Amino acid sequence: MSVTKTSYRLRFVASILTFLFTANASSEIAQKVVKTSSTGQSSLRNFLIQYLGTPDSEEDRTDTRYLSATIDLDGDGQPETIVYILSSEWCGSGGCPMLILTTQNAHYRVITRTTITRLPIRLLTTTTNGWQDLAVSVSGGGIRPGYEVKLAFDGKKYPSNPTIAPAKRIPSQTPGTTLIQEGAESQARPVYR
Repeated sequence: MSVTKTSYRLRFVASILTFLFTANASSEIAQKVVKTSSTGQSSLRNFLIQYLGTPDSEEDRTDTRYLSATIDLDGDGQPETIVYILSSEWCGSGGCPMLILTTQNAHYRVITRTTITRLPIRLLTTTTNGWQDLAVSVSGGGIRPGYEVKLAFDGKKYPSNPTIAPAKRIPSQTPGTTLIQEGAESQARPVYR
């Protein structure tokens, strides 16, 4: 057998093993995503009203919406909540803010506020300091073309700005599970009713 055929077969076997590992890890991650109950959504909405404060105008009141996903990021059995805020008041040409929240004594606490993110928000198969790594897209505001970055937990929080270190650009095919998909804006819930 020639070196070329052997090399081809080794690469083929490696790609199949990578696919099987990625599919299994993505399946396990997808099982960890928790649906938020209507009571949970009401509690989250109340937190967001307090966190965001009084809107500057009636347009901001009707315009401010959010998307969320609940998943256990640190493996402690208690889910964290990822919130993507949509609003002309809070978003700019680079994107919108993402909050990562934990609950303590039935109250939300902000772990991280990451600015200028774009969808999708993905859960990667890797961990840093015991917390799952996240991926967000960055583009606009002078970043062309856009790309995806890994947000790794530093022991206290995730990076607050995805366009600078310690956020790291990652290849487009990095394994992970989508938590909040691109184009989901039409499903966003109003913060202020």
